Amino acid sequence: MIKNILLDLDNTLLDFDKAERIALSYTLNALGVEPSEEILERYHEINIRQWQLLELGEINRDQVKLLRFQYLFEELGCPEKAKEAAILYEERLGLGHHFIEGAEALLDTLSDTYRLYLVTNGTTSVQRGRIKSSGIKKYFKGIFISELIGYDKPDARYFEACFSKISDFRYEESILIGDSLSSDIQGGVNVGIKTIWMNRKKEENKTELHPDFEVSHLDEIPAILEEL
Repeated sequence: MIKNILLDLDNTLLDFDKAERIALSYTLNALGVEPSEEILERYHEINIRQWQLLELGEINRDQVKLLRFQYLFEELGCPEKAKEAAILYEERLGLGHHFIEGAEALLDTLSDTYRLYLVTNGTTSVQRGRIKSSGIKKYFKGIFISELIGYDKPDARYFEACFSKISDFRYEESILIGDSLSSDIQGGVNVGIKTIWMNRKKEENKTELHPDFEVSHLDEIPAILEEL
């Protein structure tokens, strides 16, 4: 029987892609750059790559926050704007929130039966702002932000640190739900707990990772948990 549910935040409960576009558009406009669809998409590609490198332990968090803008503004021909962009973007990203469809209903449902824990790789200041804005803190027994833990998903040390803060924790009674194969599902595999891959866009899994379950909408999750 499942007792502990570890939930990812970005693109599992809150729509990070939408928040990213809003914050980046604001940042570009403030620096005199037209936020075209091409530029927004290019930043998204660069940003994902930097987070992947962080997950692999090849760069640190401070490098992620700056390099993504250095690479983008070098391509735009104005590298001198990168540092200011990084500051403006992070400040804006921590404002407001956008729920994934079904997120509030899911939290209402699950919190009555299970112990919920939030596991996120996001920056502390940004995540705290979005968590406060969304009002979801009340649902969680614990909130684990990687920057505070000292390790990032999918590092087993991150999860072991989280588990150490959960009373009466048992691996067989726990499950991880997240949208990222490389950080969430790989993290679950690394520590030997069950996983549910939140695949909203119904993307093909081209990796060798095999989540225990896959859903495309949050309302599919309660039925899966009831069977475990």
